[in-house]
Amino acid sequence: MTALKRLSYLTLALALTHVVFGAIVRISGSGLGCGENWPRCYGHWFPPLDHPTIVIEWSHRLLAALLTTAIVVLAATAFAKRTEPGVGGRGGVLRATGLAVVIVIITAIFGAITVKLGNAWYATLGHWFLAATLLATLACAVIRAGGFGGAAAQSQRGSARAMRGSTAGAGIALVTVLMGGMTATYPGASVACLGFPLCSGQLLPALPTQHIQWTHRLLAFLLFFHVLGLLIGFTRRREAPVVLRAVRVAFGLILLQIGIAAVMVELHLPAAWRSLHQANGVLIWLALVSLAYLARVVSRHAEAPEPLGVPGAERGTAPAGVHFPEVTS
Repeated sequence: MTALKRLSYLTLALALTHVVFGAIVRISGSGLGCGENWPRCYGHWFPPLDHPTIVIEWSHRLLAALLTTAIVVLAATAFAKRTEPGVGGRGGVLRATGLAVVIVIITAIFGAITVKLGNAWYATLGHWFLAATLLATLACAVIRAGGFGGAAAQSQRGSARAMRGSTAGAGIALVTVLMGGMTATYPGASVACLGFPLCSGQLLPALPTQHIQWTHRLLAFLLFFHVLGLLIGFTRRREAPVVLRAVRVAFGLILLQIGIAAVMVELHLPAAWRSLHQANGVLIWLALVSLAYLARVVSRHAEAPEPLGVPGAERGTAPAGVHFPEVTS
């Protein structure tokens, strides 16, 4: 599993880089840097890199090719090791990586459609949804391979309440990042709300483009208070250590995102800060997906009957000498 864990980490890092670079493509206006040609760039596999938009768009496509290759290699490695514990069968790495192969192929096809549609905002938003789904799938593959606390979660116990709250947080995060994508791609929405935290000094903005960005902000505030509530509740109930650590990371990233958003708006949306805002938003999504999955793993252990006569057993960890079966999902 060590090789699989390292390879899954590498593949996820490559996917994260690709998604962040995709934001740079959009922010720099390089979406049609290769014209309406796909997968070639103006009819060339290796075009002359004589214009910044061509360099950015072609580099994004090159990253997509590398990511696809990495996912296929990861899935092939998992298939070769399918007889090892935790790799094949339900809850194993193989199924997650197989799903990632399917998603990355669909995402590539949708990317071609997006280019043919001239990067219309609705097509770009759909492309971003598929990219977010791929990131979540790869994060689950990492956890199943033992990364992000996945190995430690096998010996810890948590509550179904924590799982439900974490899953709700991941759902809010997904809608928030999708609305952020719509804010960035819908004509005029990104500059519709001046000032922070209100929208141009208004609590109830009037323009349709303002509604888009204001909805994104309201969802961000909702996510902040929801994850804050999770952090307080998990700490008081002494949830599993791996879950506590994950919710702390997620909340820290959300605090950072609020600061980045405030600076970005006050500086009138410079490209560097917009890219940073998008990159940190992706990290928040990954953190909350990982939290939800880890909470699901440890909640399964809580379903096992606690042995009688075991003094001092804590909720967060399994009592000494007690083995909980490996989670299957």
